[in-house]
Amino acid sequence: MLDAIPNTQLWERGPKIVAIGGGTGLSTMLRGLKKYTKNLTAVVTVADDGGGSGMLRRDIGMPPPGDIRHCMESLANTEPIMERLLTYRFSDGVLAGQSFGNLILAALNGVTGSFEEAVRQMSQVLAITGQVIPVTSADVQLEAVFENGSQVVGESKICDFKKQQDCRIHHVNLIPAKPEPLPSALEAIRDADLILLGPGSLYTSVIPNLLVEGVPQAIAETDALKIYICNIMTQDGETEGYTAADHVQALMEHGAPGMVDLCLANCAPVPENLLGRYEEEGAVPLVVDRERIAAMGLELVERPVAREKGDFARHDPDKLAEAVLDIYRQRAMRIFRGKNRYIIEE
Repeated sequence: MLDAIPNTQLWERGPKIVAIGGGTGLSTMLRGLKKYTKNLTAVVTVADDGGGSGMLRRDIGMPPPGDIRHCMESLANTEPIMERLLTYRFSDGVLAGQSFGNLILAALNGVTGSFEEAVRQMSQVLAITGQVIPVTSADVQLEAVFENGSQVVGESKICDFKKQQDCRIHHVNLIPAKPEPLPSALEAIRDADLILLGPGSLYTSVIPNLLVEGVPQAIAETDALKIYICNIMTQDGETEGYTAADHVQALMEHGAPGMVDLCLANCAPVPENLLGRYEEEGAVPLVVDRERIAAMGLELVERPVAREKGDFARHDPDKLAEAVLDIYRQRAMRIFRGKNRYIIEE
């Protein structure tokens, strides 16, 4: 088993990792990765329009803060009381359902006049490991187009609408199309040693990042090792019936050739007590179709990265981080060529 980097000097010199996605999957992975490297960047979708984030988006016109906040919570190095404050949700009054962490970001957005700067300032307050970057500052909506030609606008509406249509999602778009990325997001991607796509909701957390102008091309053009981390289960209202290869195919169709080198999939069994609950939703453990993935020209690595206990089938942050870093160290050797310049060699 790979040990976490044992001293501060090695941690500060750890690989430059860029994790791209959103939702619970991304924030879970970040909790494990921050133990191995200080040079960690989360590039996060801003297409959410539901819950407390959606309320703030509609009321004051700011980008949705929820996924950004979750990532900062995972990377924060703060006192326990601050962690409790960040995750606290009001239960009564006009703030019912709203997160205190979202409100802090909303206040900083007003004070600084920029959501990007608000995220940067809050990151400093929380003393986070690495950095969190919204993929774009544009006000975007997510549109899903289904195989029967129907369509729906709004990330929070896609799940229920898909169930009504009873057919697969054909593709998703951002409205307006191809918004401008934040330069810092592209810079982080181009400078990365390792790029991780997922885990997380395929169409609503991972792919929206690839619909931002220049992002998939920047991923494809970098010499970094590029890993797609497969979900443990299919997702109700989004990817019922999908295999691992189906996920990769959808990712590539929305992105660019050369965007993925390797797929990391879980091979640990999902606890029996969880299977029944997921089956009621039409969700099952993800089938890893090895031949199709190989036919795509991609390498496949299967590791036991699922959490052994809990109410949901999710990745174990430590096991996932260990697997990712082990794969990286086996396949890439970083050679110093001068100040701040690295070359990845197989």
